[in-house]
Amino acid sequence: MDWLTSFKKAIDYMETHMLSDISAKDVADAVHISPSYFQKSFKIVTGYSIGEYLRNRRLYLAGLDMLNAAPTDGSPLQKNPKALADKTVLELAYKYGYDTPESFTKAFSRFHGMSPTQLKSQPTKIKVFLPLIVEISIRGGNKMEFQLEKRQSMQMIGLGRIFSYDTSYQDIPKFWGEFCSRYCMQDTPASSEEQAIRQTIAECIVGEFGVCVEDIDDGEHFHYYIAGAYQGGAVPEGMSVFEIPASEWAKFNCIGRIPQSLQTVNTRIFSEWLPGNQEFEMSMPMNIEWYSDGDTDSDDYASAIWIPVKRL
Repeated sequence: MDWLTSFKKAIDYMETHMLSDISAKDVADAVHISPSYFQKSFKIVTGYSIGEYLRNRRLYLAGLDMLNAAPTDGSPLQKNPKALADKTVLELAYKYGYDTPESFTKAFSRFHGMSPTQLKSQPTKIKVFLPLIVEISIRGGNKMEFQLEKRQSMQMIGLGRIFSYDTSYQDIPKFWGEFCSRYCMQDTPASSEEQAIRQTIAECIVGEFGVCVEDIDDGEHFHYYIAGAYQGGAVPEGMSVFEIPASEWAKFNCIGRIPQSLQTVNTRIFSEWLPGNQEFEMSMPMNIEWYSDGDTDSDDYASAIWIPVKRL
């Protein structure tokens, strides 16, 4: 099944199971794609995570249900609009998977900009969110240039944290900021634990790489490490040693300020280069960012994204 067909089938699956308790992993399993790769690609291509897409579709459908709700003829609720509204909200909350009417009303108001009862009296204010139509289009005239390189397995050491696909473009740069302010200012006071980490950072050039390891089964989160090549020796508390398997890598150069240049190239890889690629596919659920020395705010700053690939 090609990439575009898989995405269309995934959207059909979500529409069919809109009232079921499904996760990103369920959707990925339905189209036989790695949950981590599918979630990442879906977010980059559509702008929504699987969870966001399902939530927005359900809240739009709930809005339609609210507008169409009416008491049965002869029901005492006809004479009590507030009781009718409360009953409808309760039914819709449970229909669309919310634990309480209060949590449903909060999510509904955040999405539509008003409460369910307010929408009932202002039907033209409903926020429309229709099923996605996925198409691949060729944008621009620049072919993505890359170099192929085979590398043996690599041992890395670094500081790791778990991130959500939903907010990774905002949260990972903050992680780097924390790393630099805490461990890279050698003239600032440090505890013995922090001093051990600073020494390892200097010896292993931790910060040369940023490693995304998509090894969390929920399809919503992944590990990210600020890393360097492990040189052996003691591992300070708070740091981790991990292995990058041997692979062939497609290396995409990035020129420009960080994080904008890296994020732009990363988006193009997953929205233009990988979808429908007739020659390569990802060989394992990870990718590596490489950082050079220099001023990361410079328009000439050099970095790269490495994608593990195998030939089709």
